Amino acid sequence: MKGDSVRQPIVSVLGHVDHGKTSFLDYIRGSTVVSREAGAITQHIGATEVPVDAIYKICGPLLKGGKLSIPGLLFIDTPGHHSFTTLRSRGGNLADMAILVIDINEGLKPQTIESINILKRAKTPFIIALNKIDLIYSWRVHRNESFLSTMNKQNEQVQQHLEEKLYNIVGKLYDIGFSADRYDKISNFQKNIALVPISAKTGEGIADIMMILVGLAQKFLEEKLWTDETGPGEGTVLEIKEEKGLGPTMDFILYKGSIRRGDTIVLEAKNQPRITKVKAILKPKPLDEIRDPREKFDSVEFATAAAGVKIVAQNIEDVIAGGVLRVANSENLQDVIEQVCTESKICVDTCEGGIVVKADAIGSLEGLAFEAKAKNILLSKAEVGDISRRDVVEASACTDPTKRVILGFNVKILPDAKEALIEHDIKIIQSDIVYRIIDDYEEWLAAKKKEMEAGSRKEMVYPGKAVILPDCIFRVSKPAIVGVRVLAGRLRVGQRLIRDDGKEIGKIKSIRDKKESLKEAIMGQEVAISIDGATAGRQIDVDTVLYVDIPGAHCKELNELGTLSYDDKDVLDQVCKIKRKEDKFWGM
Repeated sequence: MKGDSVRQPIVSVLGHVDHGKTSFLDYIRGSTVVSREAGAITQHIGATEVPVDAIYKICGPLLKGGKLSIPGLLFIDTPGHHSFTTLRSRGGNLADMAILVIDINEGLKPQTIESINILKRAKTPFIIALNKIDLIYSWRVHRNESFLSTMNKQNEQVQQHLEEKLYNIVGKLYDIGFSADRYDKISNFQKNIALVPISAKTGEGIADIMMILVGLAQKFLEEKLWTDETGPGEGTVLEIKEEKGLGPTMDFILYKGSIRRGDTIVLEAKNQPRITKVKAILKPKPLDEIRDPREKFDSVEFATAAAGVKIVAQNIEDVIAGGVLRVANSENLQDVIEQVCTESKICVDTCEGGIVVKADAIGSLEGLAFEAKAKNILLSKAEVGDISRRDVVEASACTDPTKRVILGFNVKILPDAKEALIEHDIKIIQSDIVYRIIDDYEEWLAAKKKEMEAGSRKEMVYPGKAVILPDCIFRVSKPAIVGVRVLAGRLRVGQRLIRDDGKEIGKIKSIRDKKESLKEAIMGQEVAISIDGATAGRQIDVDTVLYVDIPGAHCKELNELGTLSYDDKDVLDQVCKIKRKEDKFWGM
């Protein structure tokens, strides 16, 4: 087909914080992005195009005069492993390959293992850069040399030290199900992960890793990299931000086809697809960084895959990072909108009686759901976005205390949610590491069950009687909220209520005295109570008398204790009469 060509592979760089992801790319592009980042930690997703001429220059004699068929490499630098999951394309993850950067002196860290799990789940081929070999004790630096060349110039003790560190990592990888070895000892790269020792600071081993990368791309990915440059563009949004003098802009990766100034584009947004037009296309120069360029962007009429570009467009403020972008025309606009809607759907199984989960993007939400399902954790709600009041209220509706929890992956708690937390007893577990969230949840769950078991042994349900006051039905249902006077005994949150005919009303969800939330209300108090399961006008109304539903075993214990007041004993006797209409031996 006219316009067919091989596009450059998209390579994502992942790794634990401070293991050298951005330093590795800084060396390749000859920049100092890492020193300009806050705290020298990557804050935003970046993209850098490395043209084929630069690859020839870096690899030098290692290529042995071989000719490369790919036009270059497009690197994506992420703030953390979680960002990798947000970068999706149609049919899978955006990246064709990945480099996992590990500090050879520190080994596998929590985010390293998380990155490996993500790569495995996404079925993304990857190689490992074992960075910071220059920090090995007594290492003699040979700038820009290949790994084997600099390794052969080290003394025997240093070589042995490096081998020990390397094979310690090989062992740890084996423990989590991966076969790996030093790249020069591998014959089958499809069955073994290549480990390439490097120093992003001195350039040692950089040529080796680039050679392995392009070699694997050409051998195993060439068919995948064929693209029609003339076709409509498809891309993935990296970030939305306001640029001085430009207004709202969008960094994105174009992985298929082309995009032109004036094109109509359809984007994944928070509530429904966003349709807008491309006002301008800005492209960073080769070896420059899209998020923090050293030079001015080039304003171009069009861009072809694969490329990292900045688009100027209107009404893109609510577009989702990690979401899809499609070029459309008047004839296929409706079809493209439907495609974006389909690809924006969250593929997570939910059911009643589960827990609420929130995440920063569809990819990370599905990753969290995947790990939850593996642990048999049921989900009642799974959505993209920060934790809101609505999430807290929905979680509080669950009567099972072990399900009154929200798991949040790389999200914030909104101010209205913080206010709602004062009113509702909800646990929020947050992290930017999926398996840590799952581990923390399981730890909390075990502690909660122990607490409930201890509470069920200690907590006695005492008598309580109340009446619904005139003009004090504040909400009819879901839950019903009514004003009551406690006539005797006490009312406590979590207790079930019955009428004087024995009919079950529902469960006390909350007790409030003006703005104060109470755990219990005692005789003489007038309070507002919310009753889960009750509907005013049906089960309850003004002047309805409510009784605490006491378990039969508790009735017997209360009578044996002999510590009840006259009023409390009177209420207990009334409950006995109500219950014994159906079971004459109740409470005996």
